[in-house]
Amino acid sequence: MKSTFSKQNYLLFLAGLGLILLGYVLMIGGGSDDPNVFNPAIFDTQRITVAPMVCVLGFVTIIVAIMWRPKQKQESAK
Repeated sequence: MKSTFSKQNYLLFLAGLGLILLGYVLMIGGGSDDPNVFNPAIFDTQRITVAPMVCVLGFVTIIVAIMWRPKQKQESAK
């Protein structure tokens, strides 16, 4: 039985999941223990710009992993 996905598809899929996880880890933090104190770290470039871009890159990588099709070897005409 032939599988729909190749090893390369699964590796790309895992890389995409890793990028999404990294993006969510980059979003962690910036809160304050005291609700009466404002912590401006919540609006850092890392949390507002970089982390969502990394997550989107991970989702794009997963889409590419699903759509990726290995090149077929062409048989020479005799």
